[in-house]
Amino acid sequence: MNITKTLDAKGLACPMPIVRTKKAIDEVNSGEVLEVVATDAGAKSDLAAWTKSSGHKLLETKEEDGVYTFYVEKG
Repeated sequence: MNITKTLDAKGLACPMPIVRTKKAIDEVNSGEVLEVVATDAGAKSDLAAWTKSSGHKLLETKEEDGVYTFYVEKG
């Protein structure tokens, strides 16, 4: 997977990871992948819902030691 941009949202509480993700996705082209790294457990459901409603695709979610990594393909 080719990651175009990485967003570090660690330490941010809801809704900031989503707010920052919305801004960061505007900086990549359609079909490119945005990697989002967050520590807020709520980001998991928030990002899944947001990608569905916004036309983007959540390719993969990983969790390791309380750090969540999301791979979002811009629609």
